Amino acid sequence: MGLPSGPLSLADLPDFSELRASGRQEAAFAEVMAGEGAAGGREGEGELSLGCVVRLDRGFPVVLCREGAFRAEFAVALSKAGRADASKGRAAVGDWVALRRPPAHDMGIIQEVLPRESDIARWRGGSRGERQTLAANVDVVLVVQALGGAPVPCDRIVRSAVIARDCGCRVAVVLTKADRAGSTLLAHDVGSIRAVLGEDVPICASCSVEPATGGHPSLEASALAAGASWGLGGVLELVPRGSVAIVLGESGAGKSTLLNSLLGHDSLETGSVRASDDAGRHTTVARRMVSVPGGGVVVDEPGLRSLPLVGHERGLALVFPDLAAAARDCRFRDCTHTHEPGCAVRALLESGAVRRPKYDAYVALAGEMRASLDILDPDVVL
Repeated sequence: MGLPSGPLSLADLPDFSELRASGRQEAAFAEVMAGEGAAGGREGEGELSLGCVVRLDRGFPVVLCREGAFRAEFAVALSKAGRADASKGRAAVGDWVALRRPPAHDMGIIQEVLPRESDIARWRGGSRGERQTLAANVDVVLVVQALGGAPVPCDRIVRSAVIARDCGCRVAVVLTKADRAGSTLLAHDVGSIRAVLGEDVPICASCSVEPATGGHPSLEASALAAGASWGLGGVLELVPRGSVAIVLGESGAGKSTLLNSLLGHDSLETGSVRASDDAGRHTTVARRMVSVPGGGVVVDEPGLRSLPLVGHERGLALVFPDLAAAARDCRFRDCTHTHEPGCAVRALLESGAVRRPKYDAYVALAGEMRASLDILDPDVVL
């Protein structure tokens, strides 16, 4: 498969000044430059630039440098490393890289992928699967969940929160299509999420369609009363200038519609709504960064069918610190927290210190992770 054809579109891509490499990444780039100098450089092969991967189109990265944006391919050494180890020789949106730009060549060459400060990754495959990095160097994960006529399912939201916290990011929840839920159900849904994730996780509710009369005063009042923020202004507060966010959610959750609203025009393709389940069809196929007017940078992520939890025990403990701490006091090390005597987790539930929805979510995800480890091939390294 060749490179994507046609001119490189810079529409809605961030400016280089909106992206900031960490001190560790700048130091790593300086080491690459020093190594080139010690080796006498590479005459005729072009200078190295510090760049950020801002788009992946069918696996081919677009790298943004101070000098501009360039389609890129990987250096031979990185490609060989990737064949030996699937975790190497790849770059994700948000990765900082050392990019070579050969003279009279419209392509860049990625010489080195610099260390990541955060790595939003999920497990892909079975016992011989691998971690798939969705985005790197992200500050906050926006978990997008569409509302409807039935109570919101919290499982997907909690899974995303566990992955986000395990990967070193803050997490916030954005509820879309609140007009389909109505004021009473919206307040109930916000309360359900709070019962599981606690008061520290920001929640924002929004509508996909604004009425001709303007606004949804009853929905806004209901959201604010339940402790959630409202509308595009609330979303912008979650992604301030200088920050990078990624939107995670299932196909049809309204991610692209939300981002189009933030951008102020239809930049990202959206699908029609299925009559069978009132959900949008999946349309996003490329991962890319977009610059949000008045805010930071957002990575648009294709809808994910599944979010298996493999090796995210640290994230589970960060989302449920009280239950994770109690689990260390259980009588049995392999306690499932369901029926065993001397279970400190169940004791919290029975005393009323922890609410049932939070307990159920923790026990279910902890059990899933134990089962995942049991079926992993012993040669697989997490």
